[in-house]
Amino acid sequence: MARFVCSVNLSLDGYVDHDRMAPDEKGFRFWIDAVKRTPNTLYGRKVYELMTYWQQDQADWGDAEREFAVAWRAQKKWVVSTTLTEVGPNATLISTDVEAQIRALKSRLDGEVDVSGTVLLQSLSDWGLVDEYRLVYHPVALGHGRPLFLGPRPPMRLTASDRVGENAICLTYRVG
Repeated sequence: MARFVCSVNLSLDGYVDHDRMAPDEKGFRFWIDAVKRTPNTLYGRKVYELMTYWQQDQADWGDAEREFAVAWRAQKKWVVSTTLTEVGPNATLISTDVEAQIRALKSRLDGEVDVSGTVLLQSLSDWGLVDEYRLVYHPVALGHGRPLFLGPRPPMRLTASDRVGENAICLTYRVG
């Protein structure tokens, strides 16, 4: 059975905004390594659309960006959306009977499945399917935006704290 793990960049006040929290070079290495070791990802529509940036090489990329893109393209992806009609390479669209399909995916796969997207994460948490949170906090307070946690969560216990780059920290919490 798979373990669903949420890995996300957060502001100190708990908001998700991918444009406001770019990692430094060492922090980007953290994400390259995370993508390399996680063969499967479950996306909400908005984050998936943001991540499709990595489908095509860009002329201004350095070695690190190319390495991330190669690892990202190799991942199997599932995209939860009721508005998309198709998804890119190595991706499967989940648009109906979402909870049942995600439960079946969790039962069928082994290892970790990274979960990305605040709306999707809320649903998975409500259904009791999230096993772990890896919260990468950046030294910025946004004061607005999309909060990661929109309601009460089950009990969690801290299992690790690791520095990410020069200014961020990853706090890992297991659910239950």
